[in-house]
Amino acid sequence: MINGRNGFALIELMIVVAIIAILATIALPFYLNYTSRAEGSEALVLASTARSAVVSYYTENGAWPANNTTAGLALPDQIDGKYVKSVTVSEVNHGNLITVRFKSQGVAKPLQNKNLYLSSLTTGSGVEWICKVDSFHMYQFVPTSCRNIH
Repeated sequence: MINGRNGFALIELMIVVAIIAILATIALPFYLNYTSRAEGSEALVLASTARSAVVSYYTENGAWPANNTTAGLALPDQIDGKYVKSVTVSEVNHGNLITVRFKSQGVAKPLQNKNLYLSSLTTGSGVEWICKVDSFHMYQFVPTSCRNIH
């Protein structure tokens, strides 16, 4: 007569659950960091269209566009994405400012309700863009092309 075990003991199941909990605790911050970086990338992609329109307007007219309509863009709230709420063009201090506003989301993420700013700077070779964010800790969530420029 053979007495075989069927199924798992309670202690074995508890160990598996504990291991899964430990792995989830380690993986969750990496996942949130990854998704926040995707948000920052989307912001720069949507801002690139505005940058092109602003530079084109400046090249043709010798002046900065005052707003989205002048630059030939849609209204700020109509330029949006999965993570971006709006992209706004405005004229400031003899230059242009593009403000990208992040959406408010259910999960507390570092970029929600924050802004990414691209300000124009004319140089002898054309127009350069300076990237800034609302707070210093946000730089880790934007692409490197924006991270290295303060």
